[in-house]
Amino acid sequence: MTMTLVPHPAYLDLLRSGELASRVETARRLLSPCTVCPLPCPADRLADRTGACRTGRLARVSSYAPHHGEEDVLRGWRGSGTIFFGGCNLRCQYCQNSDISQNKSGREVSAAELAAMMLDLQDCGCHNINLVSPSHVVPQILEALLLAAQWGLALPLVYNTGGYDALDTLCLLSGVIDIYMPDMKYSDPQTALRLSRIPDYPAINRAAIREMHRQVGVLEVSNIGLAVRGLLVRHLVLPEDLAGTTETARFLGEEISRDTFVNLMDQFHPAYKTASSPPLNRRITSREYLRAVEALTSAGLHRGFPS
Repeated sequence: MTMTLVPHPAYLDLLRSGELASRVETARRLLSPCTVCPLPCPADRLADRTGACRTGRLARVSSYAPHHGEEDVLRGWRGSGTIFFGGCNLRCQYCQNSDISQNKSGREVSAAELAAMMLDLQDCGCHNINLVSPSHVVPQILEALLLAAQWGLALPLVYNTGGYDALDTLCLLSGVIDIYMPDMKYSDPQTALRLSRIPDYPAINRAAIREMHRQVGVLEVSNIGLAVRGLLVRHLVLPEDLAGTTETARFLGEEISRDTFVNLMDQFHPAYKTASSPPLNRRITSREYLRAVEALTSAGLHRGFPS
C-alpha cells in the first residue's frame, strides 16, 4: 500500500479544532480511579498512588533517542524517535526488557518535559515519534502531545504496545495515532495466564487490534519507503508454538485483512525468569520459525514477516 505523498500527522487537525485539548481532559479523568488499561486495579493515580503498572500521576521515561533497530519502514535512514516508558501492565516471565518494564526504571517527567523530548527527537531528524510501552500512560502522553503540537511537533506518532489496551482509551486516540504497532503475544488464555499473568489477553488483544484497524486501516507506506499510517502487527515466535501462531494468523487473515503487515520476530532468547522454565530456557529453532512463516502464508498474509 504505497502513498506518493506523506500526509501531515492526524493530531494536527484535532489541535486546530480544539478536540485535542478536550481529549486531554477526558483522558485525565481515567486516572482516578484508574481505568487507563484493562487491569482491574483502580488506583487513584491523580493522587499519585500506583497500581499494577507501578506508575502514578507522572509518566516515567527510561530513555529516549533515535532508534535504528526498528522495522525498516519506521527507522528509515534517520531513525525512529523512540521514547521508552518505565512500567508495564503485563508480567511476561520472558520479558526482554524487564529492567525497564518490571522495575521502577527511569525518572518521572512532567508533560512539558515529555513534550520537549518529542521536539528534541524531531530536531534530531527522526522520521516519527515512537511511544514504547504506552498503554498505562496514555493520559500523560496526550497532555504532552498537546504542548508539543502547539510548539511545532509535526511527526507521525507510533503507538508501540504490548497489545493489552482498553477500548475506551484507544477511542481517545482515534485521529491522534498515525501508526499502531501492537504485539499479538498469545492465542490461548491459559498460556497467557501462565506466561504473563493475564488470562484475558487474547480476547482483549483481538478487540484492540480490531479497533486499531478500524481507526487507521492497513499499513500505508510512502514512495520513499516510510510508514505514514496504518496497522503493523508484531508477533514473537516462542518455543513449541506457545504463541499460537496459526490461530493468530487465521484471525488476522479472516477478521482483519490479508494485507496486514506482520513482523514475525525470531529474536526470542531466554531472559528474566526463564532460566529454569522449559521450553523458554532455549532459543527457537529454524524449523519453528519456518512453521510460523508457513502459518502466515497459509492464512493469506503476504506483507512483512520479514520477506
